[in-house]
Formats: sequence, structure tokens, C-alpha cells
Amino acid sequence: MRNLLNLMLLFIVSLAQSQNWRVVEGKLMSEWAKNVKPENVWQEYPRPQFERTQWKNLNGLWDYAILKSHKIQPEKFQGKILVPFSFESALSGVGKSINPNDKMWYRRSFIIPNNWSEKDVVIHFEAVDYKCALWVNDILVGTHKGGFDRFSFNITPYLKSSRSQKVVLTVEDATNFSSQPRGKQQINASGIYYTPVSGIWQTVWLEAVSPEAYLKQVKTTTNIDKSTVSLIPMTNVSLVNRYKVAIDVFFDEKKVASGITKPNTPLHLKIENAQLWSPDHPHLYDIKMNLINPSGKVIDQVKSYFGMRKISLGDHKGVKYLFLNNTPLFQYGPLDQGWWPDGLLTPPSDKAMRYDIEMTKAMGFNMIRKHVKIEPDRWYYHCDQLGIMVWQDMPSYNRLALKTPVEMEKTKKKERIYNSLERVKRDGTDLNRLSEDSAQFEFELRRMVDMHFNAPSIIMWVPFNEGWGQYDTCRIAHFIKQLDPDRLVNPTSGWSLRPCGDIYDIHTYDVDLTVPPTAVDRATVVGEFGGIGYPIEKHLWNPEMRNWGYQTYYNAQELLKNYIYKFNQIAEMKERNGLSAAVYTQTTDVEGEINGLMTYDRKVIKMPAEKLKELHAKLYKE
Repeated sequence: MRNLLNLMLLFIVSLAQSQNWRVVEGKLMSEWAKNVKPENVWQEYPRPQFERTQWKNLNGLWDYAILKSHKIQPEKFQGKILVPFSFESALSGVGKSINPNDKMWYRRSFIIPNNWSEKDVVIHFEAVDYKCALWVNDILVGTHKGGFDRFSFNITPYLKSSRSQKVVLTVEDATNFSSQPRGKQQINASGIYYTPVSGIWQTVWLEAVSPEAYLKQVKTTTNIDKSTVSLIPMTNVSLVNRYKVAIDVFFDEKKVASGITKPNTPLHLKIENAQLWSPDHPHLYDIKMNLINPSGKVIDQVKSYFGMRKISLGDHKGVKYLFLNNTPLFQYGPLDQGWWPDGLLTPPSDKAMRYDIEMTKAMGFNMIRKHVKIEPDRWYYHCDQLGIMVWQDMPSYNRLALKTPVEMEKTKKKERIYNSLERVKRDGTDLNRLSEDSAQFEFELRRMVDMHFNAPSIIMWVPFNEGWGQYDTCRIAHFIKQLDPDRLVNPTSGWSLRPCGDIYDIHTYDVDLTVPPTAVDRATVVGEFGGIGYPIEKHLWNPEMRNWGYQTYYNAQELLKNYIYKFNQIAEMKERNGLSAAVYTQTTDVEGEINGLMTYDRKVIKMPAEKLKELHAKLYKE
């Protein structure tokens, strides 16, 4: 009877919450948006490469208020917001703009599960844009700054003896009125800059861990030449000399290697007859890790995975070339912004997010350049599983805005002047940065590398794009190489090239493409080309605005004809000039840009996927 009453109560609460939320009307929507509800939003485990069994999802409806930045916590909140969607998005149910003088407030209550009574409780925020502070039961727990990296707090000391607990989060986001890394976000979005994303935009969740000690991270490095994998399991405390970590490696559910090490100490394991990861064969090995205390008790268990693969430069037909697993392989993929009409930076669902990758594979691409955005962990998980290589950009900060949005609206001339101050000229010197700005940028850059170090799909880091916010280029490239010696570094994609790193990268959007010079010591790539526009009625973000591409055509036949014309030039560069890779702009339309392979709502594929796959196949024949 008690269970039945609890189920009835849960149903009534869920129904009441759903009635307090509805999607903001009047926006372009994807097919997945109609299935989003407060009780089912983003329920998947958020970190597939570091998975425990005891966790609780906190996505759903939270109370919210938007006040000026000098105001204290409100006694009464203004409404409900659907987490993890940002304030500006339609799926949040709010759809309001945030300006630099605003402070966003979130509040929700939760109940600790009964079987967590002997555990510590950690709260995780996968991403909050941009600067925030957290209270638990009216006690300040901590702060964080950074819009694309996860952060966590052990909140056990702040929990009450009663079951119900309260969390309050404040967030401030100045977007382009600050020096913060933000990618394509811009207040008063237009052109190649899009609607901002403010506040929580990835999953919030709780996890139960051992109060004695627990695994915090594992760093995994593979070596296919020696058929080994090296794992460094790290804990939340440093004084664990008498503790052990037992690690088992599985392939197709069969144990293939095992060993024991101390926390924070490498374990080197031989992988016999290693099955290599590649786009054609994305083989993955599973890991089980047990943290064992001095009395021999297992106090923590974590699952993970890795892929055996190697990315390198090699000599091929007289030039430096991109190699995968010691074999030359041309890399071809779309520029992927990762934006959605209904959720902005947040896809409406995990299935929706995976769909983009599946369609990229179906079109015959073997790579994605993730453009000035860091995705949720599950995006990389899907790339790992499906088999697609990733060039990972660092979100840029490239525009010094005027003092107020009103000033920006008054004069476009001033805006152009400010833009030029933040973009390095092609033949100019690097920008000078305030030490506090560069320190924050490099903190977030290191977080990106550390967080996604284990993803086999990521084969290249791109710290700068087209000179946006570009400073100390070669030092930054060397910094990344020190953090991750086994991946390639593309110091700057397009325009403001410098004599360092692994990649020489140009952008060319003309009908007749520019042929890049062959670099002696680096692989030559076309980091962006294409951008062919095709606007499709009823699938436009805003039919009244200027919808543009670098060249624009108005039927599918002309689009395909001109795509083939540009593609054939890339194929010729590969054969004649030793080109190693190319990136086509872009996966989908985004707001005013209508140069996607799919419409912004993903409802129309503009060119037949089978035709593209057949066309692209000739690039991979050496």
C-alpha cells in the first residue's frame, strides 16, 4: 500500500510540474523536441567513461529568478525552468535574454536515497555558463568560473538530517561583454554569431561515493606499436599509499588483461592481438576498476573504456601527411557547430545528439571538426562508438563589446572597430592579453584537454580559429603538446598561421578554391571550405532575416552540382598537392546561416546521403 501511495504521489507531483512548464512558442523545433518532458529530460548517465552505479539525476524543473547582479537571493522566485536548457532556449520554458547586469537564480529541493546513508554525496554540474556560486541548505559551498567544463562539490557536510535538501545556484554571464571563452555566442546575435546560452546547459546530478576514499579520475594512454595500455587511476585524497587499485580489461566481455597498482601510479598492461580503433572498425575495450583499502575491502568501483589507436604525422608521397594507426588516411568531415533551434547549445535529447553523428557517417565522412564548442561527454562517447575522428576546437573569445547593448545597436561602425581589435591580421603579430584573461583561457583550455583526454575519437586539438583572440600561438601549441604528446596540435585554423604545431591550415570559401602551399614540416589541410547556402522554406530560423551562405542557390540540383564542383577541387589537391584533410562548412544550418548539409531543424537532408557517401569514398583510397 505504501509503495502504491508513493507512486500516486510521484505521479501527482510530476503532473503538477508539467503543467507549470511549456515550450516557448514561435520557434523552429526539431522532431525530438516534442518528446521532451520534465520527467524524462536527459536521463542518461552523463559520464560514460567514468561510470558508477549509485547516482541521482537532478534534471527537470527548477525554480528560477532573474534579478540585477547586486540583488540578494529572492524570497519569491519567478517561475519554472527546465534544466538543463539555458534561459534563452525554447525548451527551457523561459526564452528570455540575459544581459551582463543580470544574475540568474536557480533553486530546487531533492531527497537523498535511503541507501546512501553511509555514503558521501557529490553534486556534479556538467556545464554552467559562465560564473556561478552554489549554496546547499543556505550555506555557501563553492564557486566556479568557466562555461564548458564540469565541476563538482562534496556536499556531505552541508546536508541536513531530514531527508529533504535544498540547493540554490546563482549564475552571471556577460557573454561578449567580457573576455570569457564563449565560441559563437553573442548578445544581439547576427551573421555568424548566435543566440547566447546562459546558466545551466548540461546535466546536474548527484553521486554516492565512499567517505573513506574514492576514484576521482583515470588517465588512459595506448601504444599500438608496443601493444600496451597505460592507466593512471587517481583518487580524491593523496594519503593512500596502502590502498590498491585492481584493474581488469575486457574485449567482447572476455577478460584480456588485468593488474594491480597504487593510486596515482601508472599501470602498464600488455594487450595481446590488439584490435585497433578506426572509423571502419571502432573497437573499444572495457575497463573495471576497484579501489581496495588496507583491510582488503573494495570501497569504490568504476567502469570505463578505451580504444587502441595512434594518430601521427608521416612521410607520404613526398609530403608530411596525417596517419592513423601507422597508415596514411585522408580526413574529411563537416564543420559542426553543435547548435539546435530548440535547445541552442543543448540538444533536445541524447538520441538527437547521436543522430547528427549517425548522419555524418551515413554521408561518408570520417571526421568532424567540433567548432568552438565543447560537447557533453556523451557526444564523444557516441563518436567513440560509431567511429568518427574529431578535431576539437577550444571555444574562442574574440570580440570586445561596447559598454552596453544600446551602444552596440547605435553604431555598427564602432562594432567593426572593436572586432578588428580582437582579430589578428593574417600577417600581423599575436594579440597582447591581460594576464588574468590569459590565465583563465589557459585554465579552461587545460580543463578541455584533461576532461577529454581518454576519448579515442579526439585526434587533434585546435586552440585558435581565424585569429579570434589569438595570442602566444606557439607557446600555447607547445603547452597543449606537453599536456597531450600523443595527439596532433593545429595551432590556428585559418588565416593567422604561425611556424609551429603539426598542421598548416587554410580556409577558402570562393567557388574556385585557393590551393594551399605544401608545408615541409607539417601536414597541409583545408580547415574550412564550402559554405554553400540553400534556404528551404518552412525550415528557416527567421524567414524575415538575411539568410546567407558564401554562395547561395535555390534548388537541390544546383546545390549538389556546386558541391561536387568544390569537392572535386579538394580531391585534386589531395592527388596533386599532398593535401591531408578538408573540412566542409557545415553539418546543419544555424540561425541565419543556411549553408548546412541539413536544415537547422534536421528535418531536411539537402543532398542525398548515399550520393555523398559514394562521392566521398574516393578520398580514402591511397
